[in-house]
Amino acid sequence: MSQKRYTLVINPGATSTKVAVYDGEAEIVTENITHPIEEIKMYKEVADQFDYRKGAILEMVKKNGIDLKDIAIVMGRGGLTRPCASGTYRVNELMKQECREGVQGKHACNLGALIGDSIAVELGLDCAYIADPGIVDERPDYARLSGHPVFDLDPTREGTIWHCLNQKMTAKLYARELGKRYEDLNLIIAHMGGGVSVAAHDHGRTVEVNKALCGFGPFSPTRSGYICTSKLVDVCFSGKYTKPEVIKMVTAEGGFVAYLGTNDAYEVEKKAIAGDERCKLLVDAFCYQVAQEISKCAASLKGKVDGILLTGGIAYSKPWMAQITEQVEWIGPVKVYKGENEMLALAICGREILDGTAEIKEYV
Repeated sequence: MSQKRYTLVINPGATSTKVAVYDGEAEIVTENITHPIEEIKMYKEVADQFDYRKGAILEMVKKNGIDLKDIAIVMGRGGLTRPCASGTYRVNELMKQECREGVQGKHACNLGALIGDSIAVELGLDCAYIADPGIVDERPDYARLSGHPVFDLDPTREGTIWHCLNQKMTAKLYARELGKRYEDLNLIIAHMGGGVSVAAHDHGRTVEVNKALCGFGPFSPTRSGYICTSKLVDVCFSGKYTKPEVIKMVTAEGGFVAYLGTNDAYEVEKKAIAGDERCKLLVDAFCYQVAQEISKCAASLKGKVDGILLTGGIAYSKPWMAQITEQVEWIGPVKVYKGENEMLALAICGREILDGTAEIKEYV
């Protein structure tokens, strides 16, 4: 008889779906399933991609010789639902409804809970689970004010959107290396990828973080970061751009794309090293803005910082990480974690559920 022991991890992105099978923390198989843009464009809404992506996931699992009967738990990436506290959540009907609606945005990550739960039910499991979704908001009330009530976010419906899953996992890995718990430390973590989020972690709670998806914080390969508000008003009322075009400027066609026509940070790095002055200027500006945001988070922690952790895809760049480190190491010790640990994070949460050590929360 088959012994259920594996964790299936599902992490949908804009044009790919990362899928992995773990035995505890040991990775058995992993694959990044790419979805050609011409196929994605066939679907009007993200939710319409459900069957297409689910089929690709199941095909990947079977292709790699994994017996579906061995899957003991399914973990999905959390979607853009309403703000909530960090932790591990059971996928319930309310969560699925809000993932379909995309209450904070229609992004492929909304499919993580939907597809995960569908597969779990078909396997005879009670449900799927998510952990530390990107809409976690643990900031104090005073940190939520914008400066004008018209622009304040409704804390029951809107919040920060950031790289919570990878940040929390990176923090736990660092704490493990120190022989401590994440809840024992004050940390500043900068995730640098297609978007950039920089957060202050105060003994297990994220007390400050920029809203990375919507143009706050440092600019990134595709996002504009902080921009002059009065200039934005001028652009919006210039008659030259539609609302969708302005949104694209801020969220998808800003940063390196706007200045250099590419979202490839490695390409920018190579050109800067080769002597391209424009690229060198943009590299300096990027590192400067990340360092500034880290310094801001130091104030949120009242200067008591046990570590500054640099992570994400851009963390593979030694020159950039050295440049940022030089600007912020006066605040606290700096350590680089290349890439991201989202899949491992979900696998560990799955193991904890199976072990009976996880606190499982209900999404309400």
